Amino acid sequence: GETKMLVSTKTLIEGQRLSFVNDLTVTQDGRKIYFTDSSSKWQRRDYLFLIMEGTDDGRLLEYDTVTKEVKVLMVGLRFPNGVQLSPAEDFVLVQETTMARIRRYYVSGLMKGGADMFVENMPGLPDNIRLSSSGGYWVAMSAVRPNPGFSMLDFLSEKPWIKRMIFKLLSQETVTKFVPKYSLVVELSETGSYKRSFHDPNGMTAAYVSEAHEHNGYLYLGSFRSPYICILDLQHV
Repeated sequence: GETKMLVSTKTLIEGQRLSFVNDLTVTQDGRKIYFTDSSSKWQRRDYLFLIMEGTDDGRLLEYDTVTKEVKVLMVGLRFPNGVQLSPAEDFVLVQETTMARIRRYYVSGLMKGGADMFVENMPGLPDNIRLSSSGGYWVAMSAVRPNPGFSMLDFLSEKPWIKRMIFKLLSQETVTKFVPKYSLVVELSETGSYKRSFHDPNGMTAAYVSEAHEHNGYLYLGSFRSPYICILDLQHV
């Protein structure tokens, strides 16, 4: 029942404080914790402002539980959100929500310190990412990008002046009502190819899915807005 402060938001880390600490992944030995700070400007309650601005002030960081040191591994990320170690723990996957893509940062091996693109131009805005029993990854999409069809998010990304006007006239709650409740979860292979996907087009059962966590043959679906957890039996799909 004890709690312990590991990193304080009052501490400057390479000149910046933590503002929007989001997701984390821990090595099996518990030594390293990799986590995302989605923005140095906005906080969690202002996530829609971060989405609309599309700023590149997010970071990927590493905390060493032995030395108590925090290192910045990647900067210039656009809404870095979910983060997940690979099964072999040789790289970390980081999702850039507003860019609809997943970056890969190598934490060991010959490529250590390097980074590349894992998946880009995804069918939605990726939120969290977790391991799948097949050796790949479950990715929950916080919003979809219709194709074919009209994507409001893609449209606004090219017209920042319209985005600024929207938030001057409407509240975050009002803007959220215009986001389709279409829920999408995809399973990626270990190389980033698409294996399968699950859909709830009207969000009738699972709206605004933000995480998909597999455990003992079931997929547990969390939401950033709905006050409940959904369970999907993977043996029957």
